[in-house]
Amino acid sequence: MLWAALLLALRPDGTPPPDEALRGVATWALQFTPKVALSEEAVLMEVEACTRLFGSKRALRDRVVLEGAEQGVVTLAWATNSLAAQALARSGIENGFKRPLDEMLDGLPMQVLSAVAPHAGTLARLGCRTLGDVRRLPRGGISRRFGKDLLGALDCAYGLQPQAHVWCELPEVFDARLELMSRVEMASALLFGARRLLLQMCGWLAARHSGTTAFTLSWAHDAMRSRQAGEGGELTIRTAQPSRHLEHLCRLLAEHLAKVELEAPAGELRLRAIDVVSLDEKSASLLPDATQAGESLQRVLERIAARLGPDRVLHPGLTDDHRLEWMQMWQPVPQPMPRKGVDPVNLPQPTWVLPQPLKLATRGPRPMYQGVLHLLTGPHRVEGGWWHRLGNGAQAVTGQVQRDYWVGLSEHAGVLWVFQERLASDETAWYLHGVFA
Repeated sequence: MLWAALLLALRPDGTPPPDEALRGVATWALQFTPKVALSEEAVLMEVEACTRLFGSKRALRDRVVLEGAEQGVVTLAWATNSLAAQALARSGIENGFKRPLDEMLDGLPMQVLSAVAPHAGTLARLGCRTLGDVRRLPRGGISRRFGKDLLGALDCAYGLQPQAHVWCELPEVFDARLELMSRVEMASALLFGARRLLLQMCGWLAARHSGTTAFTLSWAHDAMRSRQAGEGGELTIRTAQPSRHLEHLCRLLAEHLAKVELEAPAGELRLRAIDVVSLDEKSASLLPDATQAGESLQRVLERIAARLGPDRVLHPGLTDDHRLEWMQMWQPVPQPMPRKGVDPVNLPQPTWVLPQPLKLATRGPRPMYQGVLHLLTGPHRVEGGWWHRLGNGAQAVTGQVQRDYWVGLSEHAGVLWVFQERLASDETAWYLHGVFA
């Protein structure tokens, strides 16, 4: 597992950051993984299954560090479990994979685990200074004297037992608030705080695979204001096309804020996404998109074939044949594309076809492949091919087939495409020809 712990700055009195700040970072983090949880002053992310979506672990790390800093994240750490990542982040250690986890955690101050806090004085009098010191105490004594929470936290941090989490859910609507660090008197200066809210909104939109065509920024005036100033103001920004591009939205907002004059100093911001539209994700195909490049796919393939050779760029084409081996043929790209209107026979078609049918063992009348097969549907009869000659001269044979196909289920191999040959000398013989995905 790969876990990331993002620590937000504590308040001046040492208490955790406001709930709005934690929820805002969690909403932003949901664009990277659906497994996001809150833990005191930290936002935890499990990203093991998501790193490939962002190119690599390094690319994901760089993006989280860059955007997280704008969200108020002061420390980031990576480890094999969430509690270890949080402990490393509290110690200012980012990479939890440099050495074995036991060695890294043993040298940390014992205060990095919240479960130690109620017993810190007693443990200090016992001579404990690090997690390794606490861990070396007798387990039975720890459980009896300090309760099961401390021992459980140690086991979770060292990966000896799993840790349960309450996962954050993506809100149905985006409506976020931000208390400004100081009172703002110029409307253009609101952009600094608004950018943090816009980044959260863009993360929320990315998690929903959507964009926005309208959002509203509201500000609340300071309590020490004149009666004529009112409670605050708001500004609605509309875009021509759905977007979740942070820099574009920030530039639009900056242009509009430059025309606003605040009636009184502002102390709080609120951002709401009004119109949310699903976006069609761009193709990540190896070949260019014809709608973007302005050139048809056929022309692109022809140019590649001219560069690599006509026999090195092939495309599949359906034929009029209903035999599985010859239903599709690979053709060089310079050849005309397969004619339209050729429909395959109305039979189940396997995803993978074996180069040569594999003869199966039998148990009585039933075929076997990693266990006895359960025949689900069939027979699907396929006959023909007398016109198709294979080979040359005296060695030439026809491609005539007379088969009864069945969809079979194997307990270990899944759904298979098997057949019996009709009018064969061995009528009990079964063959495996394809596998369904």
